[in-house]
Amino acid sequence: MTASPTSLPAVVLRVPTHEDARAWHGAFDDPDVMEFLGGPTELSMYEELTARQRMHDAQLGYCLWTLLDSHGQVIGFTGAQPWPAEKAWGPVGEIEIGWRLARSAWGKGYAYAAALATLERVRAAGLERVVAMINDGNHRSIAVAERLGMTLAERFLLPDGRSYGRRYELDLAAA
Repeated sequence: MTASPTSLPAVVLRVPTHEDARAWHGAFDDPDVMEFLGGPTELSMYEELTARQRMHDAQLGYCLWTLLDSHGQVIGFTGAQPWPAEKAWGPVGEIEIGWRLARSAWGKGYAYAAALATLERVRAAGLERVVAMINDGNHRSIAVAERLGMTLAERFLLPDGRSYGRRYELDLAAA
């Protein structure tokens, strides 16, 4: 059974602050959260990531926003960003949407609620299409993408040569 939007948890999206780097690091310093992303990483990576997201928001009108629950607690991020041109693989030139939540926020509807809010914001910013790149084993993220109405466009071997990924697409004008 699909939950109606009124039964979804309340979420707040904000442009990440410098202080959010520490909150993201704390939320994601968990092997289960980072299972499909190479494992936990250093605080410095989140300092760079939050700075880049502030730049994206200023230049593009969208970014990976800090995700807050109804109590104002940082529970992760969600949003959209250009696929990095420096990556040797993937949908260069596309805008990827994504979400990452602290383990304590899993299974409560936050990812879907935040992804819906992301789609509203990127439509308002004038985007016509988005993609989501998801590891084959990440069943929770696959479920969110499919619930959003995204369609599987491609299944491909990841750069590690051992696992597969999926590229989902969503035409925002048709959705």
